[in-house]
Amino acid sequence: MATKAATKKSSKSTTDTPVDLPSEKELLAMPESDYMNDRQLAFFKERLKQLEQDILNNAGETTEHLRETQFVPDPADRATIEEEHALELRTRDRERKLLKKVQQSIARIDSGEYGWCEETGEPIGIPRLLARPTATLSLEAQERREMRQKLYGD
Repeated sequence: MATKAATKKSSKSTTDTPVDLPSEKELLAMPESDYMNDRQLAFFKERLKQLEQDILNNAGETTEHLRETQFVPDPADRATIEEEHALELRTRDRERKLLKKVQQSIARIDSGEYGWCEETGEPIGIPRLLARPTATLSLEAQERREMRQKLYGD
């Protein structure tokens, strides 16, 4: 199995230069020795930047939507509108937290730390990163963390 020390490139990454982005299928077919190569990093950086832009666009739409004041004389209709606004604000709060994780992941790509477990230093794995591009822990480390939280309430 590849380790961070064995495959980590210099901190100067070439992910800022145009690279032919692979498909998800091509990523999954790449050998383990290619883990977190420039093409993979460019793929995930592009995916994260798109997610970041989508979140920012949604936040702008929410702001505009909430600024539109509606006068509704019926108390039931007014309560429905207020509940919709509260739900929208909760959704945006979750997206704000996700945005922070996305930006941290982009910074991890730039620093050469992306794709490696924060606890063990082992590869997180392409399938996990495709499912959750902001993952900072390998599946095993995440399961251990969740088990500790369940047992000790951390």
